[in-house]
This record gives sequence, C-alpha cells and structure tokens, in this order.
Amino acid sequence: MTDFFQNIAVTTLPDITEIKFKNIDKNYLKVILISFLLIFSPFLTGLILLDQFVFPEEIKENMIFIYSGFIVLFVYGLLHLLLGLPKRKYALREKDISYKSGLFVKKTTTVPFSRIQHVETDEKPISRLFGLASLSVYTAGDSSDDLEINGITIETALQIKEFISIKINE
Repeated sequence: MTDFFQNIAVTTLPDITEIKFKNIDKNYLKVILISFLLIFSPFLTGLILLDQFVFPEEIKENMIFIYSGFIVLFVYGLLHLLLGLPKRKYALREKDISYKSGLFVKKTTTVPFSRIQHVETDEKPISRLFGLASLSVYTAGDSSDDLEINGITIETALQIKEFISIKINE
C-alpha cells in the first residue's frame, strides 16, 4: 500500500513585488481629463440654469453652499483621477497577465492564460484621438470582463491581444 494521498504544505510564495509592471500611456491623462470635463460640464450648466430660472429666493440665498459643494466634488474627483493615474500599471508574463490600480483601495488582478476565453480591444472616440485603446480579457463563466487595461497604445493592445491569442491556442 504505497499509493497514498499527499498534500504538501506550501512554504514559499512567489513575490509579486518582483514583477516589472509597465505604466499606461501618458496620453491617457488627456483622455481622462476630457471625459471628466464632459461629465461635469452638463452638471454645472444645469446648476447655473436652475439657479437663474427655477430656484426660489430661499434657495438662492444659500447657493454659495451649493456651488461650494460642487467645487469640492469637482476638485476631489480631479485629484483622485490625477493621483490615481500613475498607479495604473500592467504586466505581461509568460503564463499570465496582471493589472494593478487604485489610489485608496489598491487592486491587483492576475489572469492566467489557461483561463482566458477571449480577448478584445476597444477604441473609444476620445481615446482614438490620442492613439489609445483598451484591452479586455474574458474568462469562462462570466459575462463581464475579468481584466481591463485602459490607456495603452493601439499597437500595444493589438500586440498583447495577438500574444494572448497564441498562448491560449497552444
């Protein structure tokens, strides 16, 4: 009776800090800023129109607080985007792809090629103006993307897609 079950304990773990992550393209900052302004501009316009034509005098007396709150939200959102951008990085290794991000809540996602079902590239209108794309990696059993890297050049996105496609078809 020499065949018996063994479950040996793992004593050493791989060090993820040794992975050399690459920064996303610096032009992605422009994409983020334009998108951010396109989102906040209608809200500011709506607030000004409400102030001028809709709000009663009781509310207009306190508009300084409403505008101050809007400015605080705007500055917080802008700072969060600006400070969080350098934290967005990706790494492509022999057997997996990793992406990390997050300013306050840090997140690292690693997807082994053996789990990948398909890979997509996406060029949104503003990103396309700066030659950027996003890469989405999908695994089995889920309808959403498991890993998305925004702000990489179109050429890099296509090269990574081709590399992963070759790896998953081996």
